[in-house]
Amino acid sequence: MAALSGHFHPVGFSDLPGWDRDTVSTAYSAFCRSAWRAVEKPYRTGSLGVDALSFGQAFEVARRHPSLGETEARAFFEAHFVPALVRPDPADRGLVTGFYEPVVEASPVRTERFRVPLLRRPRDLVEVDDTNRPIGFDPAFAFGRQVGGRIAEYFDRGEIERGVLDTQDLALAWVEDKVDAFFIHVQGCARLRMPDGAETRITYAAKTGHPFTGAGRVLAELGEIPLAEVTMQSIRAWFHRNPHRIDEILWRNRSYIFFREAPVDEPELGPIAAAKVPLTPGRSMAVDRVLHTFGTPFFVDAPTLTAFNGRPFRRLMIAQDTGSAIVGPARGDLFAGSGDAAGEIAGVVRHPADFYALLPRPPLEHARS
Repeated sequence: MAALSGHFHPVGFSDLPGWDRDTVSTAYSAFCRSAWRAVEKPYRTGSLGVDALSFGQAFEVARRHPSLGETEARAFFEAHFVPALVRPDPADRGLVTGFYEPVVEASPVRTERFRVPLLRRPRDLVEVDDTNRPIGFDPAFAFGRQVGGRIAEYFDRGEIERGVLDTQDLALAWVEDKVDAFFIHVQGCARLRMPDGAETRITYAAKTGHPFTGAGRVLAELGEIPLAEVTMQSIRAWFHRNPHRIDEILWRNRSYIFFREAPVDEPELGPIAAAKVPLTPGRSMAVDRVLHTFGTPFFVDAPTLTAFNGRPFRRLMIAQDTGSAIVGPARGDLFAGSGDAAGEIAGVVRHPADFYALLPRPPLEHARS
């Protein structure tokens, strides 16, 4: 394995609170999906040094055994990995939040009821990197607008919602409520239930490049909701009481998401996310992809989080997504599933947590085990 960051502090499996009580076979199934994806295209190694190639042996075994019972799955992880506490500072714990896939009624055409569009990627949106970034262009922007022979900052949320892109005919579908559309943007995906009963899925395609500003943070700064009480549910309730201020608050978030259509092949699973595998409810986690390597198992200990099943959250999760707000070594966003029940869980998750990365054992060590 490549040189690892000092953020990793090796421990034993007996040091993981609740490891022997977790149903790790469901996490194993999620891990197998990443194992098959790695055959098509290996994952990129994160900057903390967990080499993507070091998963080769574990991935190969997982592909040979796509389904394992509980005892066998636990033995698999214990044989192929070494747990390490992820802690950038001895005094700091990590943080978990939650996300989900909304299920929203929609229409393929604009109607009197469905008037809020969800847009596909515009033709003039271009990716920006060090090869084409203009001098003085904000280095945080990964997208821009092609204007003649130059790249400029793209239109922001307020400009787009006021109609600056209307002539491009970009609507994939139309929903009824502007707040629903905003939370679809926040989650980066949705299942859309059409009037004929058919379901289609939309997922992230691109964004304007502007930094994300959460509505909850804005409302807390304005003194509308105490920061400790900010949840998706409290934000929705505030918008319901103050419909005349929706644009005022939402346009403070200049970031705007564009979508693409995707199939609903396995209804029990979530959308295909950044790691190019469908998300597994309660087992897939978004991480900082700059730091971490997709496919890494993490045991998450968040004893004050009980929203998933009424018990302290102590579960093995697989790193299979990322997000612009998920920054830092000990930071995770837990995928709760699809629909309103999953939204009720995801909307209240904001808890301190300890993260234990399961690091692949070196090949020689594994051969001796």
